[in-house]
Amino acid sequence: MATAPTKTLRFAGLAVLLTGLAGCAMAPLPQLASSGSVPPSDPNTIKTEIPRKAAAHAPAVVKVGECPVPAVSNTPIGRAVNTSDIKYTNLWNRIRAGLRLPHMEGPLVTRYEQWFASNPQYVDNMVQRANLYLYQIVQDVSKRNMPMEIALLPAIESAYSPDAYSRSAAIGLWQFEPSTGRIWGLKNNWWYNGERDIIASTNAALDFLQSLHNQFHSWNLALAAYNAGQGTVEMAIAHNQALGLGTHYRELRLPLQTEHYVPKLMAFVNIVRDPAKFGLTLRAIPNSPYFVRVNTGSQVDLSVIARLADMSLKQLYAINPGFTHWATAPNGPHTILVPVATKAALIEGLSQLPPQDRMQWARHRVVPGDTLYGIAREYGVSVASIRSTNHLYSNLLRVGQSLLIPMAGRQLVVSRHHSPRPEVTLARRGPRLVKIIHRVRPGDTLWSIAERYRVYVGQLERWNVLNAHDVLRLGQRILIWASPSMVPSAMAKTRVTE
Repeated sequence: MATAPTKTLRFAGLAVLLTGLAGCAMAPLPQLASSGSVPPSDPNTIKTEIPRKAAAHAPAVVKVGECPVPAVSNTPIGRAVNTSDIKYTNLWNRIRAGLRLPHMEGPLVTRYEQWFASNPQYVDNMVQRANLYLYQIVQDVSKRNMPMEIALLPAIESAYSPDAYSRSAAIGLWQFEPSTGRIWGLKNNWWYNGERDIIASTNAALDFLQSLHNQFHSWNLALAAYNAGQGTVEMAIAHNQALGLGTHYRELRLPLQTEHYVPKLMAFVNIVRDPAKFGLTLRAIPNSPYFVRVNTGSQVDLSVIARLADMSLKQLYAINPGFTHWATAPNGPHTILVPVATKAALIEGLSQLPPQDRMQWARHRVVPGDTLYGIAREYGVSVASIRSTNHLYSNLLRVGQSLLIPMAGRQLVVSRHHSPRPEVTLARRGPRLVKIIHRVRPGDTLWSIAERYRVYVGQLERWNVLNAHDVLRLGQRILIWASPSMVPSAMAKTRVTE
């Protein structure tokens, strides 16, 4: 976990949110005798609550010195290997060629090797998620001439899940805490969170790790500082110096979770180096980019991008988790990641897209008695989105003021008078489109209906003469012109008419 450079921070534990996008998120740690609260089957969720100031004096349950770890803290790194050669069709081979930290062995390494080996489904799920991001991470690590072990660090931090988070509010692939993210230039506002952004968070994490390596001249110490905070490592070094002891990583007394952190990474490195040795198979990942950056030019609804790129919104969000409210930010960044194969179609689609279809807006003129809270409730959006869109720095409004309301994230209220049986009526309209009558069900919004049938929210509003003040009712008939392939197959009742 990327922690802020301070000596007063407390050591907090990783917790994992499992989302529909990610499957399982973070690797469990085996139960430690001192923790007393984590099940043996969940080994990676503990973090010992040791105050950072006292960490250097706290007795370690398992001392790193008990493991025969090579003394590497001040040892020069070996000659870098050029891992950009196109001969590596499988990204794992490219990573193996760039592994250059000294081999680590010992009880803790063995413990985690055995855990990974006994949880092949966990490893496979993690590799499946890594398939989306690992090439970009490897590219960035290679450009900086860093050891490829660093590219495997998200396996320990987040299991390559950008939705992973901890009790200390660390989030994303690299588990940045908000304070650390700000230090390393990650933006965070209502529309966008750089701590989740794949490219931005990777660059920030590598900047941080390089800074730590420059300070400690040891990748093991840099990794320990990334996990526990550089102040914790500085105090451990100062403590040993005062006692006339060595200051190599293996000789320091560090918080318990940090003492497990590097061995766990090295255990996964050993798995990657020779998965067959542990009875595992790592599915191949192409040594080629999965996504490419496209400049949208201005704010755009993510559902519009998904439709133009011919992909689901879930797939689009998987590589753009930094966008948190259904659209790119009004003031940028105006770039978005899409699979390489969809770039041309998206650029062409954006060039032909009418400006009014990029985002759905409503314009509200302030009248006496209006408040931001009341307006947000009326339109089904958040106060933060109205303030962000209109550059408001307070909740004060003036009569006659004109406000833009971003409707992409609107959650229209569904009236609950009755619950009719869902029904879809279809009528032919030429060779390509059919008329679909969708009956509103509990939980439906214009946004969710548009995503279901792969149309624009603006089209639904025009076809049905809806506006920002309208409320969806259960059983309401919503007209949609869509491709026949978009007709839901699981509806309880359908009727087709000529």
